[in-house]
Amino acid sequence: MGAGSNKVHKDIIIVGMNHRSAPIEVRESVAFESSYVREALNRLRSHATIQESVILSTCNRVEVVAASSNGESASEQLKAFLAEHHARKSSDSLDNHVYTYHGSEAVRHLFRVAASLDSMVIGEPQILGQLKQYYHAAQEAGTVGTILHRLFHRSFSVAKRVRNETGIASRAVSVSSVAVELAKRIFDRLDDKTVMLIGAGKMGDLMARHLQRGGVHSLMVTNRTFDRAVELAGRIHGSPILFEDFPRYLTLADLVIGCTGSPEILIDAVTVDRVLRERKQKAMFFIDIGERRNFDPAINEIDNVYLYNIDDLKGVAEENLSERSSEAEKAEGIVQEEVQHFTGWIQSLDQVPTITALRQRLEEIRQKELERSLGGALRGLSEKQREALEDMTSAMMNKILHAPMTHIKRNSGDDDDESTLYIAALKKLFDLER
Repeated sequence: MGAGSNKVHKDIIIVGMNHRSAPIEVRESVAFESSYVREALNRLRSHATIQESVILSTCNRVEVVAASSNGESASEQLKAFLAEHHARKSSDSLDNHVYTYHGSEAVRHLFRVAASLDSMVIGEPQILGQLKQYYHAAQEAGTVGTILHRLFHRSFSVAKRVRNETGIASRAVSVSSVAVELAKRIFDRLDDKTVMLIGAGKMGDLMARHLQRGGVHSLMVTNRTFDRAVELAGRIHGSPILFEDFPRYLTLADLVIGCTGSPEILIDAVTVDRVLRERKQKAMFFIDIGERRNFDPAINEIDNVYLYNIDDLKGVAEENLSERSSEAEKAEGIVQEEVQHFTGWIQSLDQVPTITALRQRLEEIRQKELERSLGGALRGLSEKQREALEDMTSAMMNKILHAPMTHIKRNSGDDDDESTLYIAALKKLFDLER
């Protein structure tokens, strides 16, 4: 069997967008609801060149990670896939917002995402949990194979190394802490302000703790599942509010923070306009940090009302980056080292069938020539002499193979292009693609 028939789908591609390449409204138009991810992954199965896939969709990024037998074709199919999904919600083009990574650059990108080096807030811990969540969703959908299984588990290990070997995690700030920092800038003080927190999930819990540490004493908590609101409010000495009743309590709130996973607008401009009249035009601030925007952008057009979304937190987050730059540099070094190891493993997937095919080809030649000689001029050799001839020709073949095989293995991962060139040359020179 030729090496060509053992072709491994080893091209890794990432196509997507993040908080740097696209504003929040564009990211939202491409985002995948959790309930739709499995269906979307199944749609990707229909593309012949995409053998494995994982979809990652958070408030800061939407990306498709794939393993393919044809990287160029797969990247075009993935762009079209995102554009088609986007077109259901908007007619605008994605061309200026989408990025594509191939091969070792794709590996590096995913490792940086896992290690929180590509996050808006460097070192924030939430992204690793989200990465694991979407990887498991793809596993359940059956779209993860050898390549992405290894890639994602390696990315989890890289994140662990970065956390253990650098100070990024110990100095990390979360989106929630950045939101509280912004609130402190908005108000001179927080201890005399009333805050309404919409959402009592993981983000809401983290947000509540940061608000308490920031000096907030009066905190209302609402959630679709009222028990969760009661539970969180109990832990922070806050007041639980029934979800259907929260609009009536908005008049009490100086600061409203949305951190739900809901894709819908929960507070519109008409409601805020009414609430503001009831508050006698006393200023209100809204901070929207959920996975999707929960507050109508038109709220910002109302006098005495100020709305900030997750993209507005960038400036605060960037100020925190400078003090962690040396730790980030160490983390980048770890990522680069791990990329080289992973690239070496990927390269070995192509080496094994090529080396096997080369051995088979030389063995076929050796056997044919032995049969011809033993059936002709060397017909009279004894059994012992035949065995000696067999051993000698086998040893010659192994010696001939030793140098090139050692050279290929030694260079694996050091220079992907050079190693690929060696493999391609072997296939061509020994006609292994047959």
